[in-house]
Amino acid sequence: MHIDKDSAVTLRYTLTSPQGKPLDSGTTAYLHGGYDGIFPKVEALLQGKTVGDKVALALSAADAFGERDESLARTIPKAEFPPGVKVGGHLQGPGPDGRPRVFRVVKIKGPVVLLDANPPLAGQPLRFAAQVLAVRPATAEEIAHGHVHGEHGHQH
Repeated sequence: MHIDKDSAVTLRYTLTSPQGKPLDSGTTAYLHGGYDGIFPKVEALLQGKTVGDKVALALSAADAFGERDESLARTIPKAEFPPGVKVGGHLQGPGPDGRPRVFRVVKIKGPVVLLDANPPLAGQPLRFAAQVLAVRPATAEEIAHGHVHGEHGHQH
């Protein structure tokens, strides 16, 4: 089966810096066809591929996790910081638009805590490489939900 709209696709992938430094790797499943489950340029490259096919491409920051948005970085007084949360932990709070955001604790420095709601790889160009492990027709439920269910996909 070839990858086409409403295919459930499983990939083994690696993300590296343009210089080849490993950043992330693993197995993921996504619903093909504009459901925002994978970078759009990667999805376009995978169109028509089948099990065993390999792809690789360079992504600009804008085509990957987007440019950094400095309005999503903030500093709060350490006195307002909940006990038990450490660097690398997460807190939920209102973003600049008032909507809830998940902030990553970046640094605790003296009387302040630095938080950031940007994706950790925002603002960075990346190299994406993957091999297609499986392709199958998506179920009606997966299409209605906009994501793949089961192994390597979304768990309900």
